Amino acid sequence: PSIYVKFKIQGPGARGQGSAIRNILKDRDASIVIWTTTPWTIPANMAIAVHPDYEYSVIEVADHRPPTTDHLLLILATDLVPSCMEKWGISDYKTLVKIKGEELKGIVCKHPFIDRDSIVVTGTHVTLDAGTGCVHTAPGHGEDDYRIGLEYGLEIYTPVDKAGKFTPDVPFFAGEYVFKANKGVIEKLNEVGALIKEESIQHSYPHCWRCKNPIIFRATEQWFISMEKNELRNKAIDAINKDIRWVPHWGKDRILGMITNRPDWCISRQRTWGVPITIFYCKGCGEILSDKTVFEHVVSLFEKGGADVWFDKEVSDLLPPGSKCKKCGSSEFDKEMDILDVWFDSGVSHAAVLEERSGLQSPADLYLEGSDQHRGWFHSSLLASMGTRDRAPYKAVLTHGFVVDGEGKKMSKSAGNVVAPQEVIKKYGAEVLRLWVAAEDYRDDIRISDNIVVQLSEAYKKIRNTFRYLLSNLYDFDPSKDVVQYKDMLEIDRWALQRLYNLTTKIEKAYDDFEFHAIYHSAHAFCVNDLSSIYLDILKDRLYTARKDSLERRSAQTALYEILDSLVRLLAPIFSFTCEEVWRHMPPPLNPPLIKGGAKGGVEDSVHLALFPKPKEEWKTGDLLESWERLRSVREEVLKVLEVARKEKMIGNSLEAEVTLYAPEELYSLLKSYEDQLKYTFIVSGVILYSEDRGKPVEVTVARAQGQKCERCWNYDISVGSDGEHSTICDRCVRAVS
Repeated sequence: PSIYVKFKIQGPGARGQGSAIRNILKDRDASIVIWTTTPWTIPANMAIAVHPDYEYSVIEVADHRPPTTDHLLLILATDLVPSCMEKWGISDYKTLVKIKGEELKGIVCKHPFIDRDSIVVTGTHVTLDAGTGCVHTAPGHGEDDYRIGLEYGLEIYTPVDKAGKFTPDVPFFAGEYVFKANKGVIEKLNEVGALIKEESIQHSYPHCWRCKNPIIFRATEQWFISMEKNELRNKAIDAINKDIRWVPHWGKDRILGMITNRPDWCISRQRTWGVPITIFYCKGCGEILSDKTVFEHVVSLFEKGGADVWFDKEVSDLLPPGSKCKKCGSSEFDKEMDILDVWFDSGVSHAAVLEERSGLQSPADLYLEGSDQHRGWFHSSLLASMGTRDRAPYKAVLTHGFVVDGEGKKMSKSAGNVVAPQEVIKKYGAEVLRLWVAAEDYRDDIRISDNIVVQLSEAYKKIRNTFRYLLSNLYDFDPSKDVVQYKDMLEIDRWALQRLYNLTTKIEKAYDDFEFHAIYHSAHAFCVNDLSSIYLDILKDRLYTARKDSLERRSAQTALYEILDSLVRLLAPIFSFTCEEVWRHMPPPLNPPLIKGGAKGGVEDSVHLALFPKPKEEWKTGDLLESWERLRSVREEVLKVLEVARKEKMIGNSLEAEVTLYAPEELYSLLKSYEDQLKYTFIVSGVILYSEDRGKPVEVTVARAQGQKCERCWNYDISVGSDGEHSTICDRCVRAVS
């Protein structure tokens, strides 16, 4: 229902009003017109609000209703006069004067059907979107109205009980349900001549999210925790700025703004379930029974019977014997039936969990929840702890986004875009689901789709296959006696350990910073780019052809062992099952067979009992990374040319090739220093170097390799056939098998 109602003016009532308005209203039948879509709130009207800066018009119209033909005055916003007159069916009217809303302030009107004044006030919440620009104000039934009521000292009158019915003191409508009273209020307004127009409109109105019924707004007494007393707000702000780590960093600004601007904390709710507010009131004088002995007695009852004892027992059974009111001496009490805000319940979980359970400590190292909890759990926990413990309940707070589909849309069964975790596990295994969690940047909404999972399953296979390759080449390696000292290792093996050092420090920092996606990307890139594409590719020849216990092979195995030991520890939090499986297959004595009562030599039974690796400082030194980065770029050029030669059928595999490099002096010097290693680096049977600048960083040509194919290492070499005893293998392989 939409109604326009006249509030008859009793008199000016304010010294600041201009003489024009005072003279016009003198001895005239004048009214201010309000508009409302909640007729049931009219009985609670205490004021009429106008905007201080808007222009208002005093309109003279003829009252044609019998038995009078007098002219009356109506006051409303100037901008809304034409639309209102058309809506009301009034064509004969004239404007007597235009004034600012500020000049109307203090005018006293009469309530249409209750013996009560309604004063004109000003407020900036008034708009000209609809209505008359004069807002019916009931401080007990709306937030803006309530604030205006506080500002002007109006009675916060709320004549509606908990059942949504008018209280006995409401004339004409006592006991009637408020929404049903709309019709009666409109009829009463029409009866007393205050109704100008009634119509029905469709508009937005707040409804309960659970039962879908319309909300009744009413001001009620509540329990509050002050943000100012005991410096609660300032203490919380200090803790946010100084004591807490926020991940991501913008979480700090978000909660800081909320704490800085929030009102006092309303902790009471009017519900029939929940944790009660355990307060007693004196029946005689209304005084609150605030006594530590009483509180401790109630706590002891709760510890035995739970919070429901408050509702199940009589007041006399809840109070300790001899309880009396300190103010009037009465021994008769009522109990509070409001419950605590559920956010207060969750906000004290840190005390219930960390302070009551052995093996835990307070404050928590980390609180982790969705980004909506800056307003919820993080917020209430901080205030509850600062108020009762004088410190924050957590050292760090991490927030994440929410899971959406591959296109960023919210998941729903109706849309058919839900990816069920159990289906991912069934099809790809738990490790792929865990990898998805780690691989996504949780700071934003987290996408998942079948395509994303397929891509991650391929990435998982590459990492798992890297573990398999490392293990397969350590089958005969005993770290207790086969390890080669770093200074004695081949240079490319030392390069691999330098790359491992950088990876380890990067991943451990990522763990410290909760940058889990960086861990995945770094580890995956290391396995694919550093290991599979370069190091392990180059290493195959040495691992398969060098003498079993030679320095060349043991040097390579030492590097592989260190890489495996570091990777399995670093990735265990993500690939929990895979790394445990790897751990059980690693060479002794790092991980001997499980013995009841613990592993031998203090070595952990499980990778999840092991510490993260500590990379050796000697791996960090040297300039190998720069040299091998240049060799790497040359290798890429060689591989491109080899691929062309392979497509043109000049060669089959790369070992059938001999490459010639033409390089400027500086690069030539670097390549010359590695000349004996280049053919293994490029995986060819021969490399010829020339110091010649041909206008490119390096120029590569390919020819078929000279000599015959060694049946052991598959390299082409002119020495094949030169040994009488081993006529089918090259000199290098002869030395290996002799």
